[in-house]
Amino acid sequence: MDIAHTTYIQRGVLTVATLRPEGVHTHGRRKRNEYCGVSGFFSSSPVSKTIYFSLRALQHRGQESAGIATHKERMHIVKGMGLVHRVFNEINLSYLAGNVGIGHVRYSTMGDSVEENAQPIYIYTPRHEIAVAHNGEIVNVDELKTFLGEKGSAFTTRSDSEVIARILSYEITQHGIVEGIKRMVRRLRGSYSLAILVDNRLFAVRDPLGIRPLALGEIDGGYGVASESVAFYSIGGKLVRDVVPGEIVELTASGFITHHVFKKKHHAHCMFEYVYFARADSIIDSRCVYDVRRKIGRNLAKEHPVDADFVVPVPDSGRAHAIGYSEESGIPYAEGLMKNRYVERTFILPSQESRVREITMKLNPVRSVVRRKRIVLVDDSIVRGNTMRKIVQMLRDAGAVEVHVRIGSPPIIAPCYLGIDMKTREQFIAEGKTMEEIAREIGADSLGYVSIDGLVSAIGLPRTEMCLGCLTGEYPVKISGERVRFQSDIEDFD
Repeated sequence: MDIAHTTYIQRGVLTVATLRPEGVHTHGRRKRNEYCGVSGFFSSSPVSKTIYFSLRALQHRGQESAGIATHKERMHIVKGMGLVHRVFNEINLSYLAGNVGIGHVRYSTMGDSVEENAQPIYIYTPRHEIAVAHNGEIVNVDELKTFLGEKGSAFTTRSDSEVIARILSYEITQHGIVEGIKRMVRRLRGSYSLAILVDNRLFAVRDPLGIRPLALGEIDGGYGVASESVAFYSIGGKLVRDVVPGEIVELTASGFITHHVFKKKHHAHCMFEYVYFARADSIIDSRCVYDVRRKIGRNLAKEHPVDADFVVPVPDSGRAHAIGYSEESGIPYAEGLMKNRYVERTFILPSQESRVREITMKLNPVRSVVRRKRIVLVDDSIVRGNTMRKIVQMLRDAGAVEVHVRIGSPPIIAPCYLGIDMKTREQFIAEGKTMEEIAREIGADSLGYVSIDGLVSAIGLPRTEMCLGCLTGEYPVKISGERVRFQSDIEDFD
């Protein structure tokens, strides 16, 4: 489907936007969540194409909108609805002048899926132009909105990312750029990885608990920051290191400077990054995601063995788990489901109706593999159960005599408030059900989830260093009506 382009000027910044054709709906349900990808680069040469290709590598993190902001004498912004390669072209990339800039891909779950909520968020002050790209979710957003409202701020979007940008603008106006960023971090509670442009200065900020990933990389002629290391490798660069939780880093063409690190006694790295969301070839906090998933599969085979003919993954996110299961169990691995690579990731589609509809377009069974066979079907997770039920039925329709489902994460029983679209307990298939009841509901002959201990050992981080809130109902930050684990509150930052 073709997407038209238009241009408009806002406070002196030419913004090139994509518009959806008439009749294309945007699923305007309001949900409080952002699961996105960010990048930013400072180079000795123009960066618009560098950012573009980095966003292509991060496309799995968000497929509803994309945007780039660069700076040369003034801010230049291009953002719009759709995939990265549909939003950008040679004409608008050439408009993005400058050797410094940031980019964003969005999976919208706080605020409507409309152009106005696309990022980077732009704020103009009498002294500075500010652009913010955000991955994560702020849980004290209502408190911050109240504070900003009392200071006279008005909001143009429903995104918590705009709240971050306006808090940053306020603090920079009062205290200067670096001190303003420090004060912003002290106000925010939740998960966030940020790429920030203040005029021609580029900053990267990771929340003090390290919930969302953020990495520093080196490219020919400069340095960059991105949600995942694959963004650097895709443009011929290399990973330097992870941004430390709580770190404020300023990037330049010749390197980077750490301005401050807010220290916490414990971190809370999101287990779902390792299980599902990150690309398998990414390195997060010094761990290869692919290796973690293979280890999860091995632990899953130890905990839930079964007699079968083939181990079949749900591609692509279940593939590494299935390889590990096959290696440990000795059951041959087979590609029993083929994926249409021109269909979006179903988990981050904006409605359950679209997820179920798209699964038949996304996957098709290989009948010669599954016919008259006992299949171990391996996937990364089950949230709602509708997709898994459909896949199990696909395999049975293709002739499988048994389908045993094995899952590379423990049962999800509680909402995520820190960056994943899992908001109400009623939507979780595992809530209040036994394994046998869930197996019957999805149509499987048996069902096994990896244990929390098996997951933690595969990731290789101490349990005290991880966020397992959706598995345990205990969260690393204060959330109204929920249990808080041992982490201290925001006032205890250094």
